[in-house]
Amino acid sequence: MFRTLVAIVIAVMLLMTYGGAVQAAPDRPLRIVALGDSLTAGYGLPQSAAFPVVLERALKTRGHNVEIVNAGVSGDTAAGGLERLDWSVPDGADGVILELGANDMLRGLDPAATRRALDAIVTRLKARGIPVLLAGMYASHNLGPDYVQRFDAIYRDLAAEHGLVLYPFFLEGVVGQRQLNLPDGLHLTAKGVETIVERILPSVESFLARASASRS
Repeated sequence: MFRTLVAIVIAVMLLMTYGGAVQAAPDRPLRIVALGDSLTAGYGLPQSAAFPVVLERALKTRGHNVEIVNAGVSGDTAAGGLERLDWSVPDGADGVILELGANDMLRGLDPAATRRALDAIVTRLKARGIPVLLAGMYASHNLGPDYVQRFDAIYRDLAAEHGLVLYPFFLEGVVGQRQLNLPDGLHLTAKGVETIVERILPSVESFLARASASRS
């Protein structure tokens, strides 16, 4: 129920932000939707410290005219993201940062199902002319070598198949770093979010160039 309420709130906020289809204009910000789970939503943090907000701030500091919309829902799986895709990414979006799959892995879901859901998300966004930056995830080694191999290949394979900008591991640089994670060991501190933004920034800047070209 909580997840559903959060998703509804996000949908309303997105509709208020976009107000339906928007004509591309050179002076309006690039509108990028961050579609993800709790790592995107900013679980346990004030909204000012959530990944989309910190990323937008960093990009603006570097001179980019951009707006990053937080469409993260805590607990979401890849299938959950697919279910809410059409209203989480409304008309007027110039690109999507896709960060899903961590909860699939933590629940030990079949990597084939995760792959299908992520592939469907990317395929539907491409059909709408919306480019995607794919933020990857690695499986925990305690799930066994077969699971790790199958899961880790998802993002690499989808990026190659669809020609996506790929950031291989969203949690690069923060895993196992106590000061960068909340006490649950799964979610990020504000400093952890800043570390991720610092590391992903070059990939996002490359993606912005693609998104800008796509809308012109």
